[in-house]
Amino acid sequence: MNKLQDAARIVVKDCLAVKEGEQVLIIVDEPKRKIGELIFAAAKELGAEAILTEMIPRKNHGEEPPKLIAKAMRYADVVIMPTSKSLSHTRARIDACDAGARATTMPDVTEEMMKRALNADYEVIKERGLKVAEKLTMGKEVKVTAPNGTNIKMMIEGREGHPDTGIYYNSGEFGNLPAGEAYIAPIEGKSEGKFVVDGSMAEAKVHTEEIELIVEDGYVTEIKGTEAAERLREIIQPYGKDARNIAELGIGTNDKAQLTGNILEDEKVLGTVHIAIGDNAGMGGVVSVDSHLDGIIEKPTVEIDGELIMKDGKLLIK
Repeated sequence: MNKLQDAARIVVKDCLAVKEGEQVLIIVDEPKRKIGELIFAAAKELGAEAILTEMIPRKNHGEEPPKLIAKAMRYADVVIMPTSKSLSHTRARIDACDAGARATTMPDVTEEMMKRALNADYEVIKERGLKVAEKLTMGKEVKVTAPNGTNIKMMIEGREGHPDTGIYYNSGEFGNLPAGEAYIAPIEGKSEGKFVVDGSMAEAKVHTEEIELIVEDGYVTEIKGTEAAERLREIIQPYGKDARNIAELGIGTNDKAQLTGNILEDEKVLGTVHIAIGDNAGMGGVVSVDSHLDGIIEKPTVEIDGELIMKDGKLLIK
């Protein structure tokens, strides 16, 4: 329990700099109740006005929380969200940050993940993430290839790269915990090619199933594969075409993270990239839909305007 308690303290003290008297709202659902209680206790130790609230689990990543919770989020100084489905790309989270909250989501976080990936050197991760994000911001076109057949081009000119540093000290700042990526929203309608997920995505089993996604004019037009591919089709079907939008390119920057089949940690693994489909309104895009699903690609090669940023899974930016 001590390592878990230490990890909870890192969340509130080191990552979010919670201060005495601040209103800290912790949102959980039943599967993550224990983790939420540990974070609640850690915030209370710091003298914060800690509030723990539990909601019914959402059906999908990106689905909005209840209106009552969304309203409370706008009045909090800090919002911490260890939930089984991600609230990262919800209107409620965006509105809370716009109102000044420092916020972090921890979708499907596990106890083992907390003990492992939250004990990384976040100052190093921050520096790495800032450098990669700057490259993305300055770029016009990104090309991602991989031994699994991935070959996709995405236009990013005019979009801002964002570092997920794990350090959110200023009003309105937001990111995941465990943290460690740099990401950007490609321009809608401008991505072409295909990407093959061989890490994890939605219900895909890590290292055991691949999903091939064909991309035309910025949207996934075909999903090929076996059980995982069929499950992915079922998940996004209710949300229409917008759920097939090429929403994000992310580059992992956390050297302590491991591929486990859990997207929260998998997308942070140093030496991987992920491409998400669906909502990107919270990261500078224009598509708003109640679905955002990341697909992890191993051993990628990444070029920005012809410059190699990553080669066969080795990040070349120091």
